[in-house]
Amino acid sequence: MNTLDFARLQFAVTTLFHFIFVPMSIGLALFVAICQTRWYLSGDETWLRATRFWGKFLLISMAIGVVTGIVQEFQFGMNWSLYSRYVGDIFGAPLAMEGLIAFFMESTFVGLWIFGWGRLPRKWHLASIWLVAIGTVLSAYFILAANSWMQHPVGYEINHATGHAQLTNIFSVLFNSTVLLAFPHTILGAFTTGGMLVVAVSAFLWLRGNRNAVITRSMRLALPFTLAAVLATMAFGDGQGRLMVDQQPMKMAAAEAVCNSGHGQSFSIFSVAGFTTNPCPNNITSIRIPHLLSLIEDLSWGGNIRGIDQIQAAERKQFGPGNYVPPVGVEYWSFRLMIGAGVLMMVISLGGIWLERRRRLEVSRRFQRLALLGLVLPILANWTGWIFTEVGRQPWVVFGLLKTSQANSPNVGTGDIVFTLAGYIVLYGVLIAIGAWLMLKEAKHGPEPDPGDQGAGEQPPNAPHSELVLAY
Repeated sequence: MNTLDFARLQFAVTTLFHFIFVPMSIGLALFVAICQTRWYLSGDETWLRATRFWGKFLLISMAIGVVTGIVQEFQFGMNWSLYSRYVGDIFGAPLAMEGLIAFFMESTFVGLWIFGWGRLPRKWHLASIWLVAIGTVLSAYFILAANSWMQHPVGYEINHATGHAQLTNIFSVLFNSTVLLAFPHTILGAFTTGGMLVVAVSAFLWLRGNRNAVITRSMRLALPFTLAAVLATMAFGDGQGRLMVDQQPMKMAAAEAVCNSGHGQSFSIFSVAGFTTNPCPNNITSIRIPHLLSLIEDLSWGGNIRGIDQIQAAERKQFGPGNYVPPVGVEYWSFRLMIGAGVLMMVISLGGIWLERRRRLEVSRRFQRLALLGLVLPILANWTGWIFTEVGRQPWVVFGLLKTSQANSPNVGTGDIVFTLAGYIVLYGVLIAIGAWLMLKEAKHGPEPDPGDQGAGEQPPNAPHSELVLAY
């Protein structure tokens, strides 16, 4: 591995660590806001206790998400200085908006929500958690707008005097056709993550014999919430995939290991091509569904699908000599793992709803054990989705404009990156361990007891909750 490879690895490691908690906090913010709204409208104290219980998980995920995210923006200047100089005028604009608008909105109102129990009027306290939820979504939008510009650069021109790209239309960047599909796909995936966490923790408590009303209500709310989110995620992902066929055809060809163009292409469930360094080996062994790929990508039985060899020839003609094929094995399997994780989350949600209709949800230990996968399936789906998106763009850091090999910092040596990479892995590992320990501790403790249960306190419903404050 050379310096560039280590720089890419460092960015990948820190990004994936960070992305454990970001979608979790986005999804939990909405779920907590819904619970508090139900308490506000009904006066039912069960929903108040649910708000407080799931609020602890929200605050833990937000705190670790903020700490792990600090490194991300600094890395653009540390390891990718040529990238920062070349496109910083454009890429920095949505990131600045994220920091100045969305992040300050989140941090302000999460503080009001934490310390406003019993101090703010109920409606203003409820408004604060909704503004936190809106802030998390808005923050994601600006970041996705920046990333979508890297996938499909628009609203810029090249300053030939400086040789750098300059912003000409911020609205083209913010309303890029790519972000209009990437945003709902990512946000709905985050809602799925939050819902699956609630399902998994609720199942964990049931397996431990905790029959608190908060757990029952939360599970019944989380199952349809998660099912709706995962189905909508799939719908927008389907649209996003067809957009990629037009904007980044090589990425989708690599995802299917399609070597040659043709009509009525089949969909590969399994292919030996996913295990080879050669993207188009001879005598490929695969399991395929006839015509399905044409139906998915072109919405027609005999639709034409472009292959790797033909796209490579076209991109050489457009961009000049070079290899424009990303790692096919990584694309092929990350695409399938992402879809597979989504399907399993859909099955768990549907199974839970079916058991609830048959009044067997609370007694089905088989379902409860299966639901524990909700702790890992969203992470798997989120990670493989981002790996597929980012690796599939290679060799470009900004598609068609700047190659990754032209973007790193020329004065940062391999030793520097290896040293800091080791430090990040240790630091992030400790942070993740702390986050997991705190969440496990809160899960084992469970929500406040039901009224009348042994150990139920007499704390007024509007009183500040010390454990909620300390969770942050």
